[in-house]
Amino acid sequence: MGSFTPIGDALQDRVGSKSIKKSVDASMVIDAAEEVFEDMFGEEQAFHANPQFLKNRTLTVTCTSSTMAQEIRLKQKEIVNKINEKLDGDKVDRIRYLT
Repeated sequence: MGSFTPIGDALQDRVGSKSIKKSVDASMVIDAAEEVFEDMFGEEQAFHANPQFLKNRTLTVTCTSSTMAQEIRLKQKEIVNKINEKLDGDKVDRIRYLT
């Protein structure tokens, strides 16, 4: 008769801790980005920028106005620096914005 693998071990092998860490890191980046947008642009303007996801160190943000997309483009370096500063590391390299 074969042996059984505990479900926790099977899930750990399937999912892996790296995958979970990436998800947690991405969530932290999105939270930090929301804070940075509010700090830099104010609550009313920040409403028009919605961080969506992080992939390959690129943060994708949807913008409800072309004006907000332009502001993010102009201040991209400063925004990236502030996000990374909040997270004590280099999690984001650039911002991709969609209107």
